[in-house]
Amino acid sequence: MKKIGKFQAIMWSIALPGFSQLLTGHFFKGTLFVLTEILINVYSHFNTSIMYSYLGEFSKAEEVINYEWLLFYACLYFFSMWDAYQYEMPADEQLSFLPFLSAAAFVTLGLIYSSKITLFGQSLGPVFLPMMFVIPGVVTGFIIRYILLKFSNEKRSYI
Repeated sequence: MKKIGKFQAIMWSIALPGFSQLLTGHFFKGTLFVLTEILINVYSHFNTSIMYSYLGEFSKAEEVINYEWLLFYACLYFFSMWDAYQYEMPADEQLSFLPFLSAAAFVTLGLIYSSKITLFGQSLGPVFLPMMFVIPGVVTGFIIRYILLKFSNEKRSYI
């Protein structure tokens, strides 16, 4: 299996879930991720919603989206990124999944509340608000990881 590095693994997974796995020779897993992404994308009407969002037509973006399908997207997206990352990470790295898991949870919450939360009186729709929730999600994951690692290291020093 080919190594591509953590940064490249994450970047290819951002482009499309499964690309990183395909590049590293994990063909079954990569194909499964790509096909699942396409399935969710088609049934949720995500590309149409993205188009309306970039045109500033947020109410149309909310009308066309199928939330029941799109709620799966964040989990697939961030799991694919974590999977690509963990293949490239050092063996002694601990709890690296937490920023990915936290981001997936925050993006899902952003999607759930996307029709309720407004910014300057404007709804950001089911695309941009969840994207904005990535940053606090990743930061929260890193903070939780830091606390857990610090606590576990302090506990070991007393033994």
